[in-house]
Amino acid sequence: MILAIVGPSGAGKDTLIRGALAARPDLRLIRRVITRPTEAGSEDFEGVTPEDFAHRQARGDFALTWQAHGLSYGIPKAQVPGPGDVIFNGSRGALPLAVRTFPGLRVILVTAPDIVLSARLAARGRESAEDIRARLARATFRMPDGIAFQTVINDTSPEIGVARLLAALQPARA
Repeated sequence: MILAIVGPSGAGKDTLIRGALAARPDLRLIRRVITRPTEAGSEDFEGVTPEDFAHRQARGDFALTWQAHGLSYGIPKAQVPGPGDVIFNGSRGALPLAVRTFPGLRVILVTAPDIVLSARLAARGRESAEDIRARLARATFRMPDGIAFQTVINDTSPEIGVARLLAALQPARA
C-alpha cells in the first residue's frame, strides 16, 4: 500500500512520519527529491539543483512531481516498488495526479489548529511573521474533490500525534 501524508506547514508531518517509521519497521519512507539544499530542512530528503531535477525528470526518474513554494518535488520511481507499505510526505495540490499515478493511494491529512501551526512555524525561526501569516492562509486549503482521506489532528504531544497517525495507518475494516 502507498500512503501519502499531507497537510499544512507546521502540522508536524515529518515528526509523525519519523515516529510511525520507528514504531512500524514494515513501513518504508520514500525519500523525496527537492530543489533545495539538503541541510535546509528537518526531513530526510535528497537536495538537488533545479537543473539536476529537470534532467532527472526528463529522463523519467520520477513517478510523481509537483511544484510548491518555489521548489520542485519528486517521488523517485525506484523507491516505490518493494516489500511493505510505503509512505511519503506529499502535497494536497498534487493529490489528483497522485491518485491517478498510485491506484489505491491512501491519503492522511495531518493538521492542527491555527494557533498551534503559528507557534510551530514561529519556533522554527525560518520565516517572517508575514510568511507565517501566508502559510496559515494556505492551511485552509480544501482537499481536492473526490479524494478520500482520513484526518489526524496533531495538536498535543508528538507521542499522541504518532499514536493517532499509527491508528489511521491501520487497514480499513470492512
